[in-house]
Amino acid sequence: MRSWIPLILSLWLATSIQAATLNGEAVTEITWDELMPPDYTLTVEDLYGSDVDINNIDDYDSSAQSMLDHMQQVLSSAPVVEEMNGRMVRIPGFVVPLGGEDQLIDHFFLVPYFGACIHSPPPPSNQIIDTHYEPGTRLESLYDAVWITGRLTIERVTTELGTAGYRLEAFQIEPYEEPVPDNPQ
Repeated sequence: MRSWIPLILSLWLATSIQAATLNGEAVTEITWDELMPPDYTLTVEDLYGSDVDINNIDDYDSSAQSMLDHMQQVLSSAPVVEEMNGRMVRIPGFVVPLGGEDQLIDHFFLVPYFGACIHSPPPPSNQIIDTHYEPGTRLESLYDAVWITGRLTIERVTTELGTAGYRLEAFQIEPYEEPVPDNPQ
């Protein structure tokens, strides 16, 4: 029985190492918070301006459009984390399709929550990742979260749905599953 222990441990270690690498390169699992600089905050005053009373603006008032334009500018110019440039990462998120053919999606925004970019306003640009997956993928439902693994770079991309502060060249797409804690109690 003892002779199996080293074999089992080596298989477990090989599986752990394989899960943390892709094409021999280390993959870092990241969260959406890590894509924002630590000192980045977004306040109501930042979004609407300090001299605007949002409770008293009529939708058809010209100042409403001005306020919306200001908000879009603030959200689309959110700062990114320079240290993320060029890293191989794994991040969970939701897909907002931007392009593809024959039911295959090969270009999409990856966002931290369902409905982002579909509703207005979109998230800040440091919370939108312009993602490319050359073979394309079929999604059962846009309601389902996915894990994306690939090379993250800093690149600002603007579409009618929003502005991304990052680009991800995806190598792997998997259905989202809750991570298993390292030390279950």
